[in-house]
This record gives sequence, structure tokens and C-alpha cells, in this order.
Amino acid sequence: MSKFKQRLKEIGNISKDVDWAIASESIRSSIYFKGPNVWILAAAIIVASIGLNVNSIPVIIGAMLISPLMGPIMGFGLGLGTNDTSLLKEALKNLGIMVLISIIASTLYFLVSPLQMDNPTELLARTNPTIYDVLIALFGGFAGILETSRKEKGTVISGVAIATALMPPLCTIGFGIATLQLKYAIGALYLFFINGVFIALATFLMVKYLRFPLVKVADNTKQKKVSGTIAAFTLVLIVPSIISAIMVIHENRFNQNVRKFISENRNVNKSYIYDHEIKHEKMSGTLTLYMAGEPLVTSDRELLYRSAEMCGIGRNQLTIIENAIIREELSQSDMMKSFFERSDREIKQREDLLAQLQEELNALRDKELPVAQIAKELLTQYPDLTGFSISRGSEVTLKDLKESERIFVLVKWLEPVDEEVVTKLQKWLCVRLETENITVIQDK
Repeated sequence: MSKFKQRLKEIGNISKDVDWAIASESIRSSIYFKGPNVWILAAAIIVASIGLNVNSIPVIIGAMLISPLMGPIMGFGLGLGTNDTSLLKEALKNLGIMVLISIIASTLYFLVSPLQMDNPTELLARTNPTIYDVLIALFGGFAGILETSRKEKGTVISGVAIATALMPPLCTIGFGIATLQLKYAIGALYLFFINGVFIALATFLMVKYLRFPLVKVADNTKQKKVSGTIAAFTLVLIVPSIISAIMVIHENRFNQNVRKFISENRNVNKSYIYDHEIKHEKMSGTLTLYMAGEPLVTSDRELLYRSAEMCGIGRNQLTIIENAIIREELSQSDMMKSFFERSDREIKQREDLLAQLQEELNALRDKELPVAQIAKELLTQYPDLTGFSISRGSEVTLKDLKESERIFVLVKWLEPVDEEVVTKLQKWLCVRLETENITVIQDK
């Protein structure tokens, strides 16, 4: 066990492969934004904007590989971890300039672009942050600082640039400004903030873990001032990141609850949900249902409220609008999709009902008694038989009121016969019909 632990420790140890001096120099040199970097960033922004404009994922990936945005963000995390206020200021200044140029370039592109987007899925994907974006940014940041710090360089930085997706949100902000759609701009800005903060947080934590040397200040008074500044920046970094993560988790959970609720309540009696709208405010969300069809009765409305509560949506979070005018942002394709989904569900329900009725019909057919055939067979054995009827029924034991299925047979002869003959007939019928639950009654 001790050898196994030692082996695990050797495998997980990264201190031997890390060169903090090279890493620090590499990060410091990547934060400055001047000369070729300006034009590279502008070109990358235009490429990413085109990719978003035509919904092309490969083009967007190419733009993310070109972009130099990772440098200032990692520089900010390094400055926090090493108590370097000058690096902090330079990183923030250069990041601000980069963001400003990116937004201006993307806005100008979308103002002059002749291409119109009918279904901007890649843009929409950059306006609704989820918990996955938080995790990608955090662990992408860990991978980025480790790659920068190790002695043997690889292609990890390129992968981190793609995974964390810093460029597309900035392009989406430009699109929102150019088209005067603030929901795009605000959502994309929020996503960029989350990505940037968690990449910087990952860099800060890894710098502390790898024990990068701190920047020393000779003057004790100045050292205290620097320490206070770093502490303030650290709080500014960590507190918003925690709040953002909690908010994203709440939003993600509410969205999942809504999806479950909608899938379970598409049809309510003779009404159905043709559209819904989700809004998030701080730590709470609201859901608005747009109903079509016949008006909901009180019991149907109450059923929706109870179902929402079972899915984790409070009554005060749910608004039901009946026979509402179709919202402008609901496209014709969305309407058709909703109608087709409803038709498919109704067809499926009818098919299920037909299958159930067919099963019941087959079960009834299996229970049909071949009365005419049995009558012919009996006449060959009992020529003086004058009457015969057979039917299924139920027998109830009065002691415990237990009910059981039984076949009743009524027979009549020209002259009454002995009970021995009746018993013999009953045994034959049990063999013929393959059941013991038969009662034969002689009509005397």
C-alpha cells in the first residue's frame, strides 16, 4: 500500500515539470496589446462575427484560435496570486481595450453585413449561460495555467481557447448593439464576464498552489497598501464568481424544472400549451404559459398549478395566459412546430387507445364459448337432450364476499335424469373447455 501511495504521489506531482519563471514571463508578455495584436484581434473578431452570421462552427473555432484574449485574463489571475499590483493594472487596462475594440469591430460588421439570420442558433447559444459554462471556464483556466507553467509545451492552450469561447460572446454583444436587441448584448456580456472571471480565478488558485514567488516591496507602508489592494481585488474576483455560479445553478435548475413541467402538461383537457416564456430575476425565475384551445376550467387551472409545484415551480412563479395574441417573437416555424407536436401527441394517444381496445377485444374473443359446437357434440352423446344454454358469470362466496369467475350450464332432458348423469356431463365439459369452474344445472 505504501508503494502504491508513493506511485500515485509521483503520478500526480506536477512541481517537477513546472517552471514558474518561464510561465510568469510568458503570461506577462502576452498581456500587452499593441502593434500586430491589435490587428490580429480585429481580424479574429471579424472572422468570429462571420461565423456567427452564417452559423458556421468551424469558422468560429478558427477565430477562437486566432484570438489573443486569454493573455490579459491570465495576467490578472497571476497578478492577484503574486501580489503584483502593476501587473494587475496592466492586465485590466489591456483587457478593457481588447474588449472595447472587439465590441466596436463586431458592431461595425453587423451594421454593414448584408446577411440576415433566420435561425441564429450560434448567437442564441452565447446569450444564455449555464452551469456548464462555469465549469468549462474554471477547468479550462486550470488547464491553461498548467500548460503555460510546464517546461514542455503542447497544444493545450489552443484547446483552452476553443473550450472557454471568449470571442463569440463579444461578437454577440456587437450584434445586439447593431440590431438594438439588448437581450443579446446583456446575455452575451454576462457570459463573457463568467468566462473571464472563472479563468482568472483558476489562474489565481493554481498560482497559489504552485507557490509562485510573491512580489516584494521594500517599504512596509507600501507593502501594506499593496496587500490591501490585492485583498480587495481578490474579493472582487471571488465574490462575484460565487454569486454568478449560484445564480447560474438556480437558473439552470429552474429551466430544467420548466422543461419537465412543459413535457408533462402539453395538453390540458381541450387546451394545450403552444408557447412559454422564462424570465430570470436575481435568484428567482418566472414562467408564463400561453394557452390555446378551449378556456380552462377552474379544476384544469388548479391541476396546472399543482403540477408546477411538483416540478419545483411555485404558484407565484407561474402565469397562465389563455387565448393570448401570438407574441411577435414567436416565429411561424415555432408555431408550426407546436401545432405538429400537438397533432403528433393526439395521434399517439389515439393509437394507444386503439391498441388498448384491440387488446380488450382479443381478450373477449378468447373468452367466447363455442356454444353451437358443444351443443352438436352433446346431442351425439345425449339424443334425448332438449335444452342447452351456457354463459359466463361470477360466483360470490358469501362468507368472505370473494368473487370468482364461473361458467354456468343449463340443460334439459325429455325426462329428468339422475345426478350421476349430470355429474358426468359436468366432468366432460371441464375437459372440453379446459376449466374446473363449471356448474351444470338441470332444468327439471
